[in-house]
Amino acid sequence: MVLGASLSGCLYGFAGGGLPPTIKTVALLPFDNQTAEPTLTQEVAARVRDAVESRLGLRQASESQADAVVRGTILRYEPDLPIQYNATVGRQVNVTRRLVQITVSVEILDQKQGKPLWQRSSLVLEGDYETGREREGRDKALDKLVTNIVEGAQSQW
Repeated sequence: MVLGASLSGCLYGFAGGGLPPTIKTVALLPFDNQTAEPTLTQEVAARVRDAVESRLGLRQASESQADAVVRGTILRYEPDLPIQYNATVGRQVNVTRRLVQITVSVEILDQKQGKPLWQRSSLVLEGDYETGREREGRDKALDKLVTNIVEGAQSQW
């Protein structure tokens, strides 16, 4: 009876997810950088390259040979947004915590189908940090960029 009940239950599962099985290679195009921070282009490229290779399992290829292309634009970089303050007795305000904010548009394009597999426009990524430690905030924001790309690629149905 238990066997009959379990067999008559709702049988479903998830199929798909992730990139299509035909996507095995990727070309990473340099992100266009519309900010005044020139090093962002290389930092984004390195982080995205590591993610698509290690977390998505794709091999690097030239643009003409790749199954997919990752491209994007760094639209905005705000390295010093105050988010936490301390006031002293003399009414002086000290900023104790700040925020790095990076805005990007990014796309993974299936070259054979000629259609986007995943894309986000004006994706805002943030990383908070203690005053004087901007690099930590920037690293947090870049980690979020990579997570968004990987999760976006893996969520395709």
